[in-house]
Amino acid sequence: MPEPDLRPTLAAPDDDPWLWLEEVEGERALAWVAAQNAATFARLADARFEAEREAVRAVLDRPDKLPFVTRRGAWLFNFWQDAAQPRGLWRRTTLESYRSAAPDWEVLLDLDALSRAEGEDWVWQGADTLPGSHNIAMLRLSRGGGDAVVLREFSLTDRCFVQGGFALPESKGSTDWLDRDTLLLSSALGEGMATRSGYARTVRLWARGTDPLEAPVIFSCDEAHLGAWGGVDRETPDRLVFTDQIGFFESTVHLGGREGAERRIDLPEDASGQWQHGWLAVRPRSPWTTGGTTHAADTLLGIRLDAFLAGGRDFRVLFTPADRRALQGFFWCAGRLVLSVVDELRPVFTVLTPGEGEWGAAELAGLPRTGVASLWPLDAEPEESDGTLLAQVEDPVTPPALMLTNTGLSTPVPLRRSSPTYNSAGLVVTRHEAVSTDGERIPYVQTGSAGETGEAPVHLSGYGGFRVSRLPTYQGMQGKLWLERGGTTVVANIRGGGEFGTRWHEAGRRERKRLSHDDFAAVAADLVRRGVTRPGRIAAEGGSNGGLLIANMLTRYPERFGALFCTIPLIDMRRYSRLLAGASWIAEYGDPSVPEDWAFLQHVSAYHLAEPGRPYPPILLATTRRDDRVHPGHARKMAAKLQAMGYPALFHEPAAGGHGYGKDNAEVAGFAALGAAFLRRAIGWEAEAASAG
Repeated sequence: MPEPDLRPTLAAPDDDPWLWLEEVEGERALAWVAAQNAATFARLADARFEAEREAVRAVLDRPDKLPFVTRRGAWLFNFWQDAAQPRGLWRRTTLESYRSAAPDWEVLLDLDALSRAEGEDWVWQGADTLPGSHNIAMLRLSRGGGDAVVLREFSLTDRCFVQGGFALPESKGSTDWLDRDTLLLSSALGEGMATRSGYARTVRLWARGTDPLEAPVIFSCDEAHLGAWGGVDRETPDRLVFTDQIGFFESTVHLGGREGAERRIDLPEDASGQWQHGWLAVRPRSPWTTGGTTHAADTLLGIRLDAFLAGGRDFRVLFTPADRRALQGFFWCAGRLVLSVVDELRPVFTVLTPGEGEWGAAELAGLPRTGVASLWPLDAEPEESDGTLLAQVEDPVTPPALMLTNTGLSTPVPLRRSSPTYNSAGLVVTRHEAVSTDGERIPYVQTGSAGETGEAPVHLSGYGGFRVSRLPTYQGMQGKLWLERGGTTVVANIRGGGEFGTRWHEAGRRERKRLSHDDFAAVAADLVRRGVTRPGRIAAEGGSNGGLLIANMLTRYPERFGALFCTIPLIDMRRYSRLLAGASWIAEYGDPSVPEDWAFLQHVSAYHLAEPGRPYPPILLATTRRDDRVHPGHARKMAAKLQAMGYPALFHEPAAGGHGYGKDNAEVAGFAALGAAFLRRAIGWEAEAASAG
């Protein structure tokens, strides 16, 4: 083929000489991937890499890691992976047994044995048991870790798949039990059943023993919308709930029955609402004027559900946001409303008791006010809950601990704590703020040895999108790969995330996405200003939306970094909306087919911004072939373009893994160890590996 034109392509963004790399299973593309993988391993895979891969695998497989559980009926269910069971065991025990040092687990399904018997690359994606009896379940099994799943009915009594039971071929979708013989099916399987984003466009009523493709459609959404889902309101007999997910942040919710939707709940499309025991809680994403009152974005409001459905708008204000105090989430549990708040990045949990006047409010005591705390109901089915809650607490140097508490505000009871995965002696955790290009203060959390040397090897990570908060959790793998060796880690709370609510997210969305990238670069500069390190010693890593961030550090701020690890990324912002689930993210990024949107998107489309002759730092781009969410073509094409320009870009693509680092702990460990080996050598922290080729 002729040599590609390597000049910047902003003027002709659709002239793409590397388009053939978007053919995920194309013969030519796979040959290119195989050659790239071989070259990367020849460069990085030495005895040190092998040792670190095994060390990280041991961390992930350690026997005393936290076994997370969900209660269904009388049983606590857990999915467990370790060295002996790399694909995993679905198992259950009782709460009494779980409290003991060595719970007695009953194995329901051995996924390793099933994969061998069926010759399939099965990856566990979850299960939904029949409420009430919990003796049958719909299992979700993925080939290689993708989002598309095979649905199969499983008997917990017989511990086997139900002969002639519910079964659905691979597709993106889910089910909900209506009764033992009827499922609500939200699936993209079938002609005309998928949205442009690849998700379910319809909800079907699927009766036992019938063809799911012939099941009657009782709800649907526009093909241009993200998707449609159906569920059962188990507090109200025969009431079904249908959701038309218009975009990532907008939806409409409808109530109905087996014949379909009957009425829409009159909420703003960007509001989220939940109800239980006759009470409704609502959080609007933008200012909402109703009942003669304007409520600010992220205000939480409460009202009786029947009064609201009848037209009442006499809300009680349950939470009011502040500049750096944000509601991270809320959920009902046994008739009480639990609020998860981050106040200056510190966790606060409040339990509200609804009433006709002011709602009762009490802070859930006994959880730390520093680090990170997470809280969720123990029970999978809200109507079966007795108010029991699970809490996880941790910080960058303190391993996670699991605690049992409840909405009655009992003192949390420790259940178990994971052992340390690395030696944290002498490490300190500090919080700092950088100043971005527009003057906004950007927090970041630093973990490392005390004292500034100006030469610290820094691992800097961030995300900055979809209102996802990056909080200072335990540094499990990075502790082993970076901190234990004397390095420093930094987590940046850049705009586009949710650390400070919708305001923080909006400041890094669409045409403001560039600001979130400016924020990350500002953190890198602040580390140098404070005397922690120098640019050549900063190694930055990010995945998915964070991969877009890292690609933009390459093209927009190359002088601030010594090395970049760009994983499962978006990079080609001209074509992203045409690839796999890309259309579902238009609300976050903008629509490149609209000229007004491409006018700002082109300035963060690193694939088009890359040009010859720039002082780009070394970069490793990594993706997975089974990622059916973010197309592997993004990373492939960027690596090919950079190499053609003469840059020593490396590339890695394992065959499985989905939108993650691997289908089992061994693959995850290999992916992480490879990235760490690259980053450390690229910033001069350790010598290059001897070539294996």
